[in-house]
Formats: sequence, C-alpha cells, structure tokens
Amino acid sequence: MGDSHSCGADHGHAGHEHGHGHGHSHGHSHSHGHHHHHAAPGGSAFAIAVTLNLGFVVAEVVAGAFYGSMALLADAGHNFSDVLALLLSWGASILAKRAPSARFTYGLKSSSILAALANAAMLWVALGAILIETLRRLFEPAPVAGGVMMVVAAAGIAVNAISAFLFAGGRKNDVNLRAAFQHMLADAVVSAGVVAAGALVLFTGWNWIDPVSGLIIVALIGWGSWGLLRESVSLGLLGVPDSIDEGAVRGFLAGQPGVAAVHDLHIWPMSTTETALTAHLVIPAGHPGDDFLHELTEAMAKRFNIGHPTIQIETDGEPCLLHPEGVV
Repeated sequence: MGDSHSCGADHGHAGHEHGHGHGHSHGHSHSHGHHHHHAAPGGSAFAIAVTLNLGFVVAEVVAGAFYGSMALLADAGHNFSDVLALLLSWGASILAKRAPSARFTYGLKSSSILAALANAAMLWVALGAILIETLRRLFEPAPVAGGVMMVVAAAGIAVNAISAFLFAGGRKNDVNLRAAFQHMLADAVVSAGVVAAGALVLFTGWNWIDPVSGLIIVALIGWGSWGLLRESVSLGLLGVPDSIDEGAVRGFLAGQPGVAAVHDLHIWPMSTTETALTAHLVIPAGHPGDDFLHELTEAMAKRFNIGHPTIQIETDGEPCLLHPEGVV
C-alpha cells in the first residue's frame, strides 16, 4: 500500500509462514503469514498421465481415420486437448515454484492462470473444428466399423480412469487438480458413450448413429467446459475466485473488535490455488497491535483460504483518498 495516502496508515501484511512484527516510527506494522494447504502432484503423475493420453490419442486417430469413425476422431480431438492441458498444467506447476524476483515479486504463480486460459481457448477451437467435420459427416454418412469403435473407446475408459486416479489425492485442496480429476472422469463417461454408439452401429447397421454420437460428444464437452472457460476468464481479469464470498469477507472484517468501517477491499487470485486480499480497516480507538494482525491473518486463511492478506489500519479519522468504493 502506498504511503502517500491522506489517511493514517498502519499495515498488516501476510508473507511468511510464521508471523512477525516490525515497528516503524512512521506508523506501520506488518504481519506475515503464508499458508500452503496443498502440494502439487509430482512430475511422475503428469508424465504418466501425458504418456497414457497421448498414446490413446494416436490409437484413436489411426482407428478413426482407417475405419472412418467421426465419434472416435471427435473423442481423439478432445483427448489431444487433454494432453496439451496436462502439459501446460505441468509446466505451470513448475513455474509456480520459482522464487520471487525484483521483477516478478509474486514469483510466477500466475502462470497457472495463463495455462487455464490457454487450455480453455484450445479446447473450444478444437470443438469448433470437430463440429464442422461432424456436421459434414452427418449429411454425407460413410460406413463405420462399430466393433473397432467399441474396442478403442473401451481402452479410453481405462486410460481416463487411470489418469483420474493419479490426480485424485490432491483434488480436495487444489482447484486445478479437482478440475483435472473431474475432466478425466467425464472423459471416461464419454468413452462409454462411444462404446454404446459402436454397439448400436454394429447391431443396427445405421451409420448415421456415428456422426450423431459425435455431435452429442461435442455438445457434452462444450457444456462441461463452459464453466472452465468462464472461470479462466474471470481469473485472468483478477475476479474474486468462485469459492470466496466477497460479502462474507467484508462482513467478517467489519465485525472485528473496534472496526468502525471497511473500505478499499480487493480480493484477487495470485494463481489458480492462492488468493490475495487488501483492505483498509477504520479503527478509531487506535492500532490494535500485532497480535490482532496475526490472528486476523490466521482467520482469513482458515475461513476463506486467503493466504496473502494485507491490512491497512486507519485511526486518525482523516478522509481516505481510497474511501469511495468506486475508487481503485
């Protein structure tokens, strides 16, 4: 927070795992407390998942092209986007561990947000291409091999189930891992749908079932990935994470002992798993002390999973330049 504000300034800032206070003659005190509630999966988990999915994509493309199955090609396109997503997430998890520098004072934590945006964009581009080809096949049906569809898609069920299992352990505390887990699980369900479509083609001889099943797959993937696109854009615009209620945070701060008002409250994502906050608390009775800041830091982490709060205390009653809610 800048020292040029016209309001009296005492600051509390969350930074290291154990809080510590600094007294300054010009009226600032800082409380630091980073909270790490999760660990990213090891590189081996990503490597195994990427290898399995990439191998399956190659098998689907070969089988889909050789036997003319749009359902397999549609699923292959989606699974290839999964491979790219895993690679981006893997790279982002490595970059996120880079130490802060003079240029990147938060480190490279926000690389996970860039990866999420890129993943969402690539997925929708792939969906568009698949949709165009599937519609063409719908109006120009071609013979397909239902048995091959069933065999290859059945293998997909196993691949996606194993991939989901690799990320199951960290899904409770990491939004990225939870999304990956749910995505892989959903892919297993989609592959099951391809098996069903293959069985129908095999037993009925109706080749139009293949492109129709491709359309259904595209619709299901589009429906399921809309939330990823929306949340990724929101994170990129520094929106309040979906898991945090801004009104609840404001009410919690306003309810602290001695707090007369709260303003200039900002909540934004540092990464897809970590959240920062800044706020001005008006406490007319005077600075409540470092213990207050330490306890508030701990409470923000436990109640709202906000691990990097910066609190500015105002005591002199002078009007703050940042007091109007519309001023940032």
